[in-house]
Amino acid sequence: MRAEAPTPHPKMPRRRVRSVKSNRTQILLFSIMTLVLTATVVWGGRTLLRNSETLVFAVGDTNGPEARFAARLATVLKNNSSRLRLKIVPNGDNAKALSQFDRKEANLAILRTDARIPPRARALAILEHDLLLLISPNGKKIKSIAELKKKKIAVIADNESGAALVRNILELSDNPDAAVRVQMAPPGASFEQLFAAGFGAVVKIAHASQIVKDKSYEQYARRGGFTLNAIESAKAIARKYPAISEETVATGMLSASPAVPAEDVDTIGLEWLLVGQSKLPNTTVGDLARIIYENKAELGLTDGFASKIEPADTDKDAFVVAHPGATEYINDEIKSFVERYSDLMYVALLALSIIGSIFAAIYAKITRIAPEKASQLATAILDIGERVEYANSLDALDELQDELEATLRSVVIGLRDGTISSDGLDTFKLGYEFVRDEIGLRREHLKRHTAQDHAQDDKIVVVKTA
Repeated sequence: MRAEAPTPHPKMPRRRVRSVKSNRTQILLFSIMTLVLTATVVWGGRTLLRNSETLVFAVGDTNGPEARFAARLATVLKNNSSRLRLKIVPNGDNAKALSQFDRKEANLAILRTDARIPPRARALAILEHDLLLLISPNGKKIKSIAELKKKKIAVIADNESGAALVRNILELSDNPDAAVRVQMAPPGASFEQLFAAGFGAVVKIAHASQIVKDKSYEQYARRGGFTLNAIESAKAIARKYPAISEETVATGMLSASPAVPAEDVDTIGLEWLLVGQSKLPNTTVGDLARIIYENKAELGLTDGFASKIEPADTDKDAFVVAHPGATEYINDEIKSFVERYSDLMYVALLALSIIGSIFAAIYAKITRIAPEKASQLATAILDIGERVEYANSLDALDELQDELEATLRSVVIGLRDGTISSDGLDTFKLGYEFVRDEIGLRREHLKRHTAQDHAQDDKIVVVKTA
């Protein structure tokens, strides 16, 4: 008798691994990038708005009033936590400072209106007034400019520009003896000394704040007095020379007792202006003007310079036109943040909308994983169907049944999450039903063969027993 080895069952094919595609990683990265971009934009905007700005301030002599005022202003800006900072650049004199300003090497400068005005200079504030005092011996009144021209005049001023100003007003510049007729007074000379030296008139040009504090006028008035003459043609002179302004010497301004003058006297004068470059942003000038006008007491010098700061002349026909930023503050026309940047915000929103649409398209077309079609999952179903015929036990068949149900469950979850589209769902359904029926038939087949094997075993047992 020859024993035959049982025929081995074919080995079940290995399960194909299906890679499940998901957008979760891309969505997470996209969200992180969005948060980082938003934080960057917010930080950049805050930095742009709060970033400090340094302005170059050109001044004359380091001990002059311009340099000392600039130092006071720098301290006030720092104490008020302003975003503006000053870099003070001293020069030999104020003329050199204005030259630096004219070369666009400085943002701010101080000038007197009789100086050469740089074409790009725009007024921010009036810091001081210089008054022209026409003084004659007591009882010798000068009634007109024509009468003044006949006299020998001594000019008391800080520099030679004062004598040149008087010569221009008297129209003596082209006169050969103009230098003899109008001379600078020796330093420290008093009115009595000048009158005794043969001068018929003294013209003193000084800051209005210094005139008020100077007690020498009251001493001169008590010792014998002097005459403060009005310039009757002050208005005509101011109209003829735009750099000159019409001024008034108030009653008792020079001396309270005795009162000098006894009543208001018309005269002429000059203005000291804080000027800035015309190209300075309105917001920068507006912030600077606000600090200046709100801190006048801290900006005045001990000698009186800039002790009474006044708004710049905002008229269009002003000798030095006011800067638009200063005009907005002076006229209370400062725009709010939304009003100032409404156009920019509109353009920015439009640009962000376009950029957002582009990034959304890039995300959808490039980085985003497209949902898998349900029909493509039929491959997994057919893979299960191919392994059904190799299932030789009910346990193996149960495993295939569980795998089929897991595939169906993943499809349902994918349809809910959007990782699987409904395209080809009918194909998937047809494949599922086909494999499910095949598993059912295979199950019946295995049950039937199992029953036959049990019956055959029972017959063999009976025969052997017999």
